[in-house]
Amino acid sequence: MSRHTTRSVLGTLALLSTAALALTACGSGFSDDTGSSAEPDSLTSSDKPLSILIGSSGDAETDAVDAAVAAWSKDSGVKATVTAASDLNQQLSQGFAAGSPADVFYLSTDALAGYASNGSLLAYGDQLKNKDDFYPSLQTSFTYDDKLYCAPKDFSTLQLIINTDMWDAAGLTDSDIPTDWDQLTSVAKKLTADGHVGLSMGGEYARVGAFMVAAGGGLMNADSTEATATADGNVAALDYLKGMLNDGEMKFAADLGTGWGGEAFGTQKAAMVVEGNWITGAMTNDYPDVKYKVAELPAGPDGDMGTLQFTNCWGIAADSPNQEAALDLVEYLTSTDQQLAFSKAFGVMPSIQSAADQWKSDNPTLAPFLAGADYAMSMPTIKGAADVVTDFNSKIGALATADPQAILDSAQKNLEALLK
Repeated sequence: MSRHTTRSVLGTLALLSTAALALTACGSGFSDDTGSSAEPDSLTSSDKPLSILIGSSGDAETDAVDAAVAAWSKDSGVKATVTAASDLNQQLSQGFAAGSPADVFYLSTDALAGYASNGSLLAYGDQLKNKDDFYPSLQTSFTYDDKLYCAPKDFSTLQLIINTDMWDAAGLTDSDIPTDWDQLTSVAKKLTADGHVGLSMGGEYARVGAFMVAAGGGLMNADSTEATATADGNVAALDYLKGMLNDGEMKFAADLGTGWGGEAFGTQKAAMVVEGNWITGAMTNDYPDVKYKVAELPAGPDGDMGTLQFTNCWGIAADSPNQEAALDLVEYLTSTDQQLAFSKAFGVMPSIQSAADQWKSDNPTLAPFLAGADYAMSMPTIKGAADVVTDFNSKIGALATADPQAILDSAQKNLEALLK
């Protein structure tokens, strides 16, 4: 899972050419073969070793997964090799195309539908002994055609990160932490000064979408079966953010000359930023002198909380000769103890509810991120949605001078085309 952007779970996608985008068609880059997935009640078994393909955020994640798989391998007697991909999506696609995919692999929400629809994935979710322990919203993210295909490996949410030195200098206290949009505007104005703005975030759906969800919207409904881009709440959210951009108390990260919200915050060009819990690693490693606190994003116009969540799952190939061992490995990797170990190693939040209390005890200052699990919405998962999000992102960066309704109308049209 990439931390600085949403390139994997989170996915900042390369802008496709107009010809390649073809949004009015269902061009997802996957085969239109609608072959069914392998039946999960007849798992394959063999003496062949397992291959595991991951998209790592860095050495800490790679080393942690290596150690966990080695421990499982020693206990199970099944040989297993972990490969950290340089380009996960490309290497995963190449493996399937060559007929030799990894047995177990990281799989993003936006890739699920394509691989599930062409029969590449084992739909093993119902066989998980800990199935009911996963957060329901995360299960929804990896459900396709009413089947839970894979186990969510961990997750992240977006919340509000506050520079405490700037906060104190502006005369603000804990009682001023915003709980609604009017209060957010008010503190952002007080925090805006020479050299920094009050609020920043990436100019992309994977950030502004949190406000759309809080207003009762989002590009699609929770299970990506209905396009909701033109919902009234979405217009209200973009109008609100446009107003802040025009009034000067908010700028997108790119407009501050930074690559992402964490850089805008770490370089102190923004006093507050909307980011995910992966920002903690950047603050520790790159900006250790910047003091900060985390608060839940303020509620929307009707008092509802909202945010976005990002996750990957442990996919298992339908063609794996050793699905039985692969399933056993996934259950080990998603166990309470192992997920807590991963959390300590590289900062993710466990995808299972049984680990929540211990995680909050271990990370009390980050508890707002976990609170988001109760009201977060995932990125759209329908086949082809990544292209629609890319197109949306190409427009949202110019929100200050753009027509929010036109941006949303375009997204609605493109999403409806995918649903036909």
